[in-house]
Amino acid sequence: MRKTKLDIKLNKPIVMVGLMGAGKTSVGRALARRLGVQFVDSDKEIEAAAGCSVVDIFSMYGEKEFRRVEEKVIERLLDTAPNLKVLSTGEGAFITPAVRKLVLDKALTVWLKADLDLLVKRTNARDTRPQLLHADSRQILAQLIEERYDIYAMADITVETKDENLRKTLEKVITAIKFYQDNLKKSAI
Repeated sequence: MRKTKLDIKLNKPIVMVGLMGAGKTSVGRALARRLGVQFVDSDKEIEAAAGCSVVDIFSMYGEKEFRRVEEKVIERLLDTAPNLKVLSTGEGAFITPAVRKLVLDKALTVWLKADLDLLVKRTNARDTRPQLLHADSRQILAQLIEERYDIYAMADITVETKDENLRKTLEKVITAIKFYQDNLKKSAI
């Protein structure tokens, strides 16, 4: 596959949003490499700040406390240098109204949209998803799709991911960002 010409001009961070298993971390890391900017995983930053895993935070303090910490960490990440970075968020971050407003105001948001079968396939191999532990992952993911896809659709850009290699998804994301930026330029004229 031919690489998309990279004439993307970043003037703010790119924030990857979507459900668990959509590819936010993998694609975000590859995008940051291609753009020559820093990659940050908000869940890893939360774990570093809390001194324990996301799973432990959920089990010890509950989701409400996790979301409070997540909002503070994402705000710090968006407000600290280097400003030009790619940030991968946890699947619930964009659902939280305060976080959604924050990232829509301060970043370019990219929703990686995946279908249920792909999400189940990608998440069943891991035990790091608090909501899927000891549960029917297909049922929970279907419910999350129902509850959250309309909210994720508020992102600046939507890229549908398939069961494809990382390079192909990355090219789709780069093409979508370029298209978005070109349309912004045209509407400013």
